[in-house]
Amino acid sequence: MALTTRGGGAGGGDPAKAPSASDPSLGFLTKRDTEVKLPRATRVKNKTPAPIQITAEQILREARERQEPEIRPPKQKITDTHELSEYRLRKRKEFEDVIRRVRWSVSAWVKYARWEEQQRDFARARSVYERALDVAHRDHTLWLKYAEFEMRNRFVNHARNVWDRAVSLLPRVDQLWYKYIHMEELLGAVANARQVFERWMAWRPDTAGWNSYIKFELRYGEVERARAIYERFVAEHPRPDTFIRYAKFEMKRGEVERARRVYERAADLLADDEDAEVLFVAFAEFEERCREVERARAIYKYALDRVPKGRAEELYRKFLAFEKQFGDREGIEDAIVGKRRFQYEDEVRKNPLNYDSWFDYIRLEESVGNKDRIREVYERAISNVPPAEEKRYWQRYIYLWINYALYEELDAQDIERTREVYKECLRLIPHKKFTFAKIWLMAAQFEIRQRNLKSARQILGNAIGMAPKGKIFKKYIEIELYLGNFDRCRTLYEKYIEWSPANCYAWRKYAELEKNLSETDRARSIYELAIAQPALDTPEVLWKVCSLADFLLANTHFIGLHNVICICSVIIPKQTDGVQTMLY
Repeated sequence: MALTTRGGGAGGGDPAKAPSASDPSLGFLTKRDTEVKLPRATRVKNKTPAPIQITAEQILREARERQEPEIRPPKQKITDTHELSEYRLRKRKEFEDVIRRVRWSVSAWVKYARWEEQQRDFARARSVYERALDVAHRDHTLWLKYAEFEMRNRFVNHARNVWDRAVSLLPRVDQLWYKYIHMEELLGAVANARQVFERWMAWRPDTAGWNSYIKFELRYGEVERARAIYERFVAEHPRPDTFIRYAKFEMKRGEVERARRVYERAADLLADDEDAEVLFVAFAEFEERCREVERARAIYKYALDRVPKGRAEELYRKFLAFEKQFGDREGIEDAIVGKRRFQYEDEVRKNPLNYDSWFDYIRLEESVGNKDRIREVYERAISNVPPAEEKRYWQRYIYLWINYALYEELDAQDIERTREVYKECLRLIPHKKFTFAKIWLMAAQFEIRQRNLKSARQILGNAIGMAPKGKIFKKYIEIELYLGNFDRCRTLYEKYIEWSPANCYAWRKYAELEKNLSETDRARSIYELAIAQPALDTPEVLWKVCSLADFLLANTHFIGLHNVICICSVIIPKQTDGVQTMLY
């Protein structure tokens, strides 16, 4: 027997010669050996271009031509068993030296074992693998190489032993299980492969492991076993994709009722799952394939009510396509409304303070006429309170409350709910900083329409006490005047003037009330108090309509009129000429 080897190696030197202080073959170097030796930089004396230019290609060609030939070690022929033993001893010493230096390197162990395998010394190769496992037993690659070595050389029982140890130590490495099962299938040991699968399933693997088990049973025609595995699969991984796979398995074998039951179980169990949209779409498409149009429509509508709008884009698109294919005009309109509803949901989800989007959304729901949905949208809209207590941010928001109250009163005709809407709105507004007279007046008018005058007066009284405004005084006085409660009107005018003494409108209207009631002295006193105020917002108003002059002339108080004109000529000299002309 003759072998050819390369000369040189760990055992080729003189054993009597001691190693130097830095021997790279022994794995250690000195600092001097590791330094990068570069030539000393020289200064360029002449930077002018050379008369003969040279290209990079010429430089590379010259380097190639001047390159020295590679020095190869001499070939060595092995002619007898003694030389073979020496060669093996030398190689083993080299491998052992390498392992001694880099003990944690799996590749070094694998190379050593493969060399022993090439020498057909399987016991030594097995010993190398076992030694390697003592060092790196958590490395699944080493187990794979070990088991493949046993399989390559047809040591079946040894291979089974290695696989058993590997999957027991590293049960979460799927590759070990796959290789183990593949070996059993190659050997035709189906029962053993099934047993390995059962051991694997006890560790609750991911979906890939279960799918492999099912495919294994189907390869051997075991449909009932595969169905039983699917039942365990969906119980272990209750997700939409697993149920869909199970239903498709039943549908492929013509078991329509079984497939429907699988989808129904999934719909009951996973209706609130974040991936429920995929399940409902698959369920509806299954019913379409079975020509069950009404079932499919019911599934789509049920899904649209359950799935959050932010995750129902694909569901709306499928439903619209379904209605265009199978539905009538009303169904198509419902699908279009659903699509618009999804668009509005997306807008208010991105910016919940965009009240225009809420108004559009509410109008859409009011056109459909579903009371529960309309109220839901109103409640969601009014829950988005402006972040700052400034009136300019609230001016658009307050109309959500107004529309809500009008809807409850006029469309839903729910009186108690309308009253609660007004009450909650008034409670929410920060009246110490600003208020809205419109909402106070609407709440009071609502109570008047319900013939509840006491509540209306209470609302307007609270408005005057908490946040008085001119509109509130005017409307309250108008109501009491219409009811003939003149004493209440006087009280309100007094509060009005007390709140705003510079308001000429309040003084004039108060005086007109007394004049209409033939209370001349009261009217005269009110006018005198009005002109005696240190500041008035529009003092010319009293004269533009000739209220005071007409009153005094009608009652022949010329002296009083003359005094008033003298006073007003000082306050508003440009406005008294017409009155003096009337006097004289």
